[in-house]
Amino acid sequence: MTHFETRAARVGANDQIEPRSISVPIFQSSTFSFDDPRAVAEALRRPDRGYVYSRLRNPTVAVLEKAVADLEGGTDALAAGSGMGAINTVLLSLLRAGDHVIAQTRLYGGTFRVLSDLAERFGVEITYISGTDVDEFDAAVRPETKVLYLETIANPTTAISDLPGLLQASQKAGVTSVVDNTFATPVLCRPIEYGADIVVHSATKYLGGHDDVCAGIAVFADNELYLKVWNHAIELGAAIDPFAAWLVLRGLKTLPLRVARHCSNAAHLAQRLAVHPGVSAVHWPGLPEHPNHLLATRVLDHYGGVLAFEVAGGRGAAEAVLGRLTGVLLAPSLGGPETLVLHPASTSHRELDSAELEKAGIQEGLIRVSVGLEHPEDLWNEFEQALKE
Repeated sequence: MTHFETRAARVGANDQIEPRSISVPIFQSSTFSFDDPRAVAEALRRPDRGYVYSRLRNPTVAVLEKAVADLEGGTDALAAGSGMGAINTVLLSLLRAGDHVIAQTRLYGGTFRVLSDLAERFGVEITYISGTDVDEFDAAVRPETKVLYLETIANPTTAISDLPGLLQASQKAGVTSVVDNTFATPVLCRPIEYGADIVVHSATKYLGGHDDVCAGIAVFADNELYLKVWNHAIELGAAIDPFAAWLVLRGLKTLPLRVARHCSNAAHLAQRLAVHPGVSAVHWPGLPEHPNHLLATRVLDHYGGVLAFEVAGGRGAAEAVLGRLTGVLLAPSLGGPETLVLHPASTSHRELDSAELEKAGIQEGLIRVSVGLEHPEDLWNEFEQALKE
């Protein structure tokens, strides 16, 4: 098999129709015609029987799905209009009333809200575990447990899951595992190699990489599970637009280069912040003092482009630092060329109460940084001046 970088650069190269354009064509069509009425019926039943309606399948979208499945080491993929679209599609396809989910405590706020909603509306029971202790999973699993939900690198605390241990345990227990790999991307980690059944991404982030598209994708380790979710997804209407799929395809071609720069800039910034007197803690798994540093070294190929740091004085102090930043943008999302900062307690995790924030490891003085592609010294200069009282 060719190297990851080569496969990313050649995304779509073998998926062309005549004339052979270098860029994947955008099939901006809702409907496709047939000569054979039986072929139309078949295409409505199965995704491998052709293109009939873009809510079910679209040629441009199919190239994206094939590309991400290849990069993640899966057999099939399903693209959606957003990361939350992909997550909801997967969970709603796998769960029903009375089922049980085991999830790590430190999760993206949107995912936490989805799980809370499933619990409230449908009686799905949720047990939260640290994500680093296989014994916790073994103690929590029960006959009605259907899903184990993890994040490779947790948002925003950068906690690392023990993918090798937990995914092996979930396989043994017959529990379907879902891993959010958004922060790591397949450049840094491929959870299917550790035994994951499904990998989800907010492709809005690093896969797209240019702050200009909303997209999500779920990658499947086997075709049977993919078909089960596909049959539910087409009724949910979670389909991505072909132009949005094309934008993500464009981003994939430079993904390895961009992620390498994000990681090196994050290392530079984390090391500087760690010794600054105005910073009480830095959360980045590449630092030796990070509680999951050794696990990260074992699970990841590098430590990621997102970090978080805490300033003393709580929310007021964090807001003051954010207000003094120049050049660095205060905005949600991550993974684009520009460095973005956010106050998680009041934004991405705004619906968590104080006890839930504490369990998730999110302090009022915590600032999340999606480290961009700028020159590292320029970045440090901007943060250094913002930290001056």
